[in-house]
Amino acid sequence: MSIEKIQELRKKIDELDDKIIDLLNQRAKIVIEVGDIKKAEKLDFHSPNREREILERLTSRNRGPFPQDTLKAVYREILSSSLSLERPLRIAYLGPRATFTHMAGMQQFGLAAQYVPVESIKDVFGEVERGRVDYGVVPVENSTEGVVNYTLDMFIDSDLKITAEILLEVSQNLMNRSGKIEDIRKIYTHPQVPGQCRQWLEKNVAGIQILDAPSTARAAEMAKDDPEVGAIASDMAAILYGLQIVAKKIEDNPHNFTRFIVISRKPKGKTGRDKTSIMFSIKDKVGALHSMLTPFAEAGINLNRLDARPSGRQVWDYVFFLDMEGHIEEQKVAQAIEQLRKDCMFLKVLGSYPKSQ
Repeated sequence: MSIEKIQELRKKIDELDDKIIDLLNQRAKIVIEVGDIKKAEKLDFHSPNREREILERLTSRNRGPFPQDTLKAVYREILSSSLSLERPLRIAYLGPRATFTHMAGMQQFGLAAQYVPVESIKDVFGEVERGRVDYGVVPVENSTEGVVNYTLDMFIDSDLKITAEILLEVSQNLMNRSGKIEDIRKIYTHPQVPGQCRQWLEKNVAGIQILDAPSTARAAEMAKDDPEVGAIASDMAAILYGLQIVAKKIEDNPHNFTRFIVISRKPKGKTGRDKTSIMFSIKDKVGALHSMLTPFAEAGINLNRLDARPSGRQVWDYVFFLDMEGHIEEQKVAQAIEQLRKDCMFLKVLGSYPKSQ
């Protein structure tokens, strides 16, 4: 009796799957029609705000038992595949394949996008500036090690805009060809990674030299080619490069997140839950720091982050990077920034974009 019941239920599942396929194809035909209209009207073919509206509407309707996060992941791929019917998005990222930047890009844009690996953060900016790709993805901050200074420095001479942020939970793994720690004579990884795994490394591989690689995935590539090399990288890198994991989750903080940003040549409109990033250099005078923060305090604008970097142009000259709640199209945000501009040698709005959930 129970076997017959299972067969009956499976038949219902098959019928539902058939309906889902039919509905997906109906949806795809409508997407193609929308794409034709966009092309004729010379409209942007990619609308991130529309995608966000779809995901928010569907998750608000979902009453389970289908998991909310899984629903979002499924529809991320539906949206990505639908967009590729017109043409795939091209995304530049810090390569090679299986870097955390690559994983962040796939989380944001889905598997149907075309991912273009490049060798440096500078190259990501260059690909976007030259119009060879639609977007670039670069790391900007780690919850353990702080900001990625090179990314911030790139904005000093670039007019690209931040159009989104991505939060990715980062788990580090030690890997090599054999899966045996005694075979490792040196370890390669990205320069920021050892700081995320300091306690584990000091306890378990204190006598082994740790060397810099351009990315965690490049470190995995190096380990693939040399039996004496270990790499600290992602699970995905181990699978892609045929390595064995020696130790999993070796980061000191189990809640280790990296924040990535999406860069583009065009700014994005407001969504109602945005943040704005700016960079500026203030005039050297008494009370400069106080005057810098006053416009935002008076406007009731919450500041999320403030970082300072030497400008590299003259001694004791600093560039500040500031994240705040709100969109540049909001009057109070625009007015506070203009008030700050009066005390600045230069000020640049890096972009307004939706806060990552």
